[in-house]
Amino acid sequence: MSYKKRLWLLIGVDSLIVMTSIFISFFLLSPSGNLLSMILILSSIILLLSHHVFAGVFKLYKKAWQYASVNELTNIFYAVSCSIAVTALSQAILFGSVSLRTLVITWMMHIILIGGSRFAWRLYRDTYMRPKYKGKRTLIIGAGNAGTMIVRQLKQSDKPELNPVGFIDDDNNKMHLEILDVPVLGNVQDITRLVQEYRIEHIVIAIPSLNRHDLQHIFQECSKTDVKTQILPRIEDLMLGTVSVNQFKDVEVEDLLGRDPVKLDIDGIADYITDKTILVTGAGGSIGSEICRQLARFSPKQLVLLGHGENSIYSIEMEMRRSIPDLNIDTEIADVQDREKIIAIMEQRKPHVVFHAAAHKHVPLMERNPEEAVKNNVIGTKNVAEAADFARVNTFVMISTDKAVNPTSVMGSTKRMAEMIVQHMDMISDTRFVAVRFGNVLGSRGSVIPLFKQQIKNGGPVTVTDPEMVRYFMTIPEASRLVLQAGSLAQGGEVFVLDMGEPVKIVDLAKNLIKLSGYTEEEIPIIFTGMRPGEKLFEELLSKDEVHNEQVYPMIYRGKTPPVNINVTYDLLDEFLEQDRDVLRERLLDISNFRVKELNLLSKAK
Repeated sequence: MSYKKRLWLLIGVDSLIVMTSIFISFFLLSPSGNLLSMILILSSIILLLSHHVFAGVFKLYKKAWQYASVNELTNIFYAVSCSIAVTALSQAILFGSVSLRTLVITWMMHIILIGGSRFAWRLYRDTYMRPKYKGKRTLIIGAGNAGTMIVRQLKQSDKPELNPVGFIDDDNNKMHLEILDVPVLGNVQDITRLVQEYRIEHIVIAIPSLNRHDLQHIFQECSKTDVKTQILPRIEDLMLGTVSVNQFKDVEVEDLLGRDPVKLDIDGIADYITDKTILVTGAGGSIGSEICRQLARFSPKQLVLLGHGENSIYSIEMEMRRSIPDLNIDTEIADVQDREKIIAIMEQRKPHVVFHAAAHKHVPLMERNPEEAVKNNVIGTKNVAEAADFARVNTFVMISTDKAVNPTSVMGSTKRMAEMIVQHMDMISDTRFVAVRFGNVLGSRGSVIPLFKQQIKNGGPVTVTDPEMVRYFMTIPEASRLVLQAGSLAQGGEVFVLDMGEPVKIVDLAKNLIKLSGYTEEEIPIIFTGMRPGEKLFEELLSKDEVHNEQVYPMIYRGKTPPVNINVTYDLLDEFLEQDRDVLRERLLDISNFRVKELNLLSKAK
């Protein structure tokens, strides 16, 4: 039915109810009275006009009554009460008295008849127009607001794919009650039993504010069944309106391994970002691109995206121009190994802050190509740091890695040497130079999770190097936000360390991914291939000599790093291309682990 037809239908129904109810009320109180008296006729006209006015004010003609609820009933109450009050006031002014009993009965009849006319459509729709196909028998975990909204939307859907048959909730006060005709069947510990008892075909976790630890516990219980489990989108997505409450998503490993977000010092970050020119190297990479997204929230004066790969820079540029059209974005295609180009860019752009995320990070590849790791990670950092010094940049933040602690790989050694260069530059420059160290990020290019997902997609097997190998994990947005926070805390020379939480066994990660993908370990086997060159069974964020136990900010520590003899590093850079790869690897490990004679003497002197 068109809006105009629907509007005139409702006006007609309301007019009939208003006119008949006041005459019926008068007749019930005075059966022998004159139904054509002046007071009754004028009162009915005033009541009719005022009702339509207040029906418009409270939007009674714009409501979708098939979804009517208590809120709509409240609006009917207000509209009817106001129209009766206007009629009573008119009687007092025109006739000097008020037919109070007549108006009270009229008010009651209006509430009942107008409310009934509206809710009758919903009752008819829910009773006689519900689809025959009920959808998959679904268990809703969480009998709160989100769970209730899900059930309401599923019941009102014309083609429901899911049929809610019960709630799960740990609140004992809700046990055995019904919400929208759906019973609360038990708590989380009852999931396995209830799935069998009620022939459940689908599970939805409907607690958007659920913390990660509780989500892991609930998912473990759901994993004991063979039923597909989905989860409500993140609470921030629901609040922003980017998704609706019934757009479920599969539980992903990021949901299980991520942590509850830390509250940022927004003012502290804004002080050094807002209205400033910010330059990000490696802006097309996983971390660099996310740093750019996070920076955009703080309205920098200009955001310069610098990277070597034109495709990745183009991709992040187009994404940000589309999502934040008012942001002043510019790009620079440049290799951090090109000293003259980097210096020229810094002099031209004159950034206030530089985030240096450009680096080679793949451990086995750098083990086979140590000279390339030196070029990009060490020389590239030196070039960008010195260019920042020449351009009088205020703050320089280098992205480092936990593999720089007691390094056993070329990649870790070169990142530790990059930290040493940054620390040395802080000693001789007016620019504040700091490094931020963290472990693996979930979903980054080249990380283990995309590899496992591809192996599962290909039918297996999933390859794990060692059953005892553990790693720290953090989501890319979380790491990027904390990098920005660390930059606001910088005084110069620090190596900040992000709290990575509890380490995760890689084999457990593989098992979770197989389960989340809907397979068993019999269908997708796990095989152990042995550790690769340069790898460690476990990673460290700080060595025993670097530990500061107190946090300088939630989830951020300040590390104590050993003394730096930069001359040893610079000597290597002068001659590394002339050395055999095996010799180069050994020298990198010696310098980064302070095993050379000069560094030992320096440490003793201190």
